[in-house]
Amino acid sequence: MLTGLRLENIALIEQLELGFAPGFTVFTGETGAGKSLLLDALDALLGGAQGSAGARLLRPRAERAVIEASFSLDPPLEVWLAQQEIESQEGELWLSREWRRSEERLTSRNRLNGVLVSRAQLQELRPLLLDLTVQGQTQQLARPGLQRRWLDRFAGEPIQLLLDPVRQAFGQWRDAVEALEAAQRDRDQLERERIAQEQRLEDLEAADLDDPFEVQRLQSEQDRLAHGVRLQEGVMSLQGRLVEGAEQAPSVFDHLAACEQELAVMEGLDGSVSPLRQRCTEGFVQLQDLMRDLDRYAASLESDPASLAQLQDRLATLKALERRHGSDLAGLISLRDALRQQLAPGGAAASLAALEQREQQARQRRDGLNAALHERRQAAARTLEQQLMQALRPMGLANVRFEVRVEAAPAGEEGADAVQFLFSANPGQPLAPLAEVASGGEMSRFLLALKTCLAAADAHVTLLFDEIDTGVSGRVSGAMAELLQRLALQRQVFCVTHQPLVAAAADHHYRVSKQVVDGVTHTQVSHLRDTRARQAELAELAGGDSGDARLFAASLLDRAAAPPRPDR
Repeated sequence: MLTGLRLENIALIEQLELGFAPGFTVFTGETGAGKSLLLDALDALLGGAQGSAGARLLRPRAERAVIEASFSLDPPLEVWLAQQEIESQEGELWLSREWRRSEERLTSRNRLNGVLVSRAQLQELRPLLLDLTVQGQTQQLARPGLQRRWLDRFAGEPIQLLLDPVRQAFGQWRDAVEALEAAQRDRDQLERERIAQEQRLEDLEAADLDDPFEVQRLQSEQDRLAHGVRLQEGVMSLQGRLVEGAEQAPSVFDHLAACEQELAVMEGLDGSVSPLRQRCTEGFVQLQDLMRDLDRYAASLESDPASLAQLQDRLATLKALERRHGSDLAGLISLRDALRQQLAPGGAAASLAALEQREQQARQRRDGLNAALHERRQAAARTLEQQLMQALRPMGLANVRFEVRVEAAPAGEEGADAVQFLFSANPGQPLAPLAEVASGGEMSRFLLALKTCLAAADAHVTLLFDEIDTGVSGRVSGAMAELLQRLALQRQVFCVTHQPLVAAAADHHYRVSKQVVDGVTHTQVSHLRDTRARQAELAELAGGDSGDARLFAASLLDRAAAPPRPDR
């Protein structure tokens, strides 16, 4: 629910701050005073008025302009804020848009609870806050998918629960189709390149590839064989120092044996030396193990020029293979395995058959969910037809006919249905697309009736109607007023109007007027709180400040004070 609005340097408004309450609120005033400007400001705040349209909103010569609005939080808003990782502020949501002009350059920034947000985020947030309806939305009705989305909103949870599985199934089917088409292209390409591919496979098979790390292993072995003489010298030096000694000096074995003997004598004198002697004995055993390992290593270092040459030939073959095919050994093994499968009798066909089966299964699941969604849309369409005609007939459309046609369409993320609203206002007139045959007045009444039917689907959203009662008779405007009054029992409703019957039905009444001060025009907004002020404004709307107009205005307020009649 919209709880507050502040404007600074917006069009003819220098400073304005308003607070709003639940129920039905109207704005009235002379033409050109700026009544619709308040709705335009909310539109701009939630992603509208970009570029030059935003520049036109600013007060002339103003270097800074601001629109701020506050909304009470409800569960859908709290979920959205959590998804965006934006904290709420004391149970409210605060939106602002600030323009700054410098050196003929105009910039604007949007903030939500003090956090900078993008236009895309605002457009995602907008349907959770406001629903703006203006007269003559014929072009909007012609947008692809809009009437289907309206039907889905009306149906509520039964359809919403199906839409996510439908989107998921369509995505899986689309992935399966893309994989199948890619495999078909690969098959066709393979047929064109079969001879070249067979030669590649023959080349790879001849290399007898098994180990993806063979090149690294061979390089290590080559280094070992190439440095065999130096390594043998190192082993002999170690063996000399450990066993034989160097330059007439005792060997490590001799020193360790003497140490063990001395520790044995000490142990006879002091038993606590026993652990030390044990460790010395263990060291002697480990040294013997080291000598045996050195002997084995020395045996493996025997120089074999033939082995080295064979290893180098294999290494050269593998590196040439990597250069020729543009891949490392692991990639060559994968390529060989893929070519084996593709070139084997029936190999590509088997892979293609598996992908065809996957696509068929995905299509069957997609079509099954689309069929279930179609049935629910058909049921919702019949209910919407009944409710909408009940709302339209009291508004001067006693002979109206309305049909929601749900027809098959190419499958997509929202199912496989094309939804079209068909309308006929007069006897003998065939049903035709609403956007093509409805007059401006009929379209206004239709949109009001539709939003009334949608009220239960998104009861948290504020409804804004901009002069949708223009061009209708007094009797029809009275019916529209009654419908708006009933609608406001469930939703917060704002309406810009010139009709006294509509204005009288409101819970809250604001008058928008212009004043010229020192040659500068200003827009002012006054909250008409007492009956006398409202009666004067209604009389003005009814045709002037005459006695008859005042009596008529008083009767309207008396009638509006009575409880609204229940839905027929």
